[in-house]
Amino acid sequence: MHQNPAFRKATQASALEFASQRGFGILSINGTDGPLAAHIPFTISPDGTYVEAHVMRSNPIARALTTPQSALLAISGPDGYISPDWYDLEDQVPTWNYIAVHLRGQLQLLPQDDLRGVLERLSDEFEARLAPKPIWKTDKLSTEALNKMLRMIVPIRLDITSTDSTRKLGQNKPDTARLNAADGLETSAVGLETSDLAQMMRPASAATPT
Repeated sequence: MHQNPAFRKATQASALEFASQRGFGILSINGTDGPLAAHIPFTISPDGTYVEAHVMRSNPIARALTTPQSALLAISGPDGYISPDWYDLEDQVPTWNYIAVHLRGQLQLLPQDDLRGVLERLSDEFEARLAPKPIWKTDKLSTEALNKMLRMIVPIRLDITSTDSTRKLGQNKPDTARLNAADGLETSAVGLETSDLAQMMRPASAATPT
């Protein structure tokens, strides 16, 4: 991650909260023949010290974890192309606004007996966001179906040693130019969740994210 000081003013607590709310990222380690990556849902412990997740037993990352490995979990937020025309300023160039968090640490396999707890904490986290729908539980599965699933996946844990984040929201531009760009994003189709990104650019706090 390129850490431009203008865009890295978020606290560790707010970066972890953002990552937790997203709950999905790219986990990567160095494999024998090059980088290995997996797209995974995850939860972060209440004290912010570790990540829990699971991967398929056949995943190359799982097979590489005969011993703990250094790993990176990259979490992306809304992003979008910013046209220089939106700023209403002279001598501007195109750019891309985005939010991202990188969690680094030691990745290890957990005991297989921990798997059901990992799965239940994961599903509880995201099922709770669907309230008032009742939370789905693993006991809704038949014993046969549950055991089949548990055989196919393994639990993993990333002990977090560092947290880096970037919130590139136009903080380096005058307020009027930043708000003009947010207006442009509202009708843009170049990027992901551009309307959400525009809303993050609007508050005065966007200039000094916390």
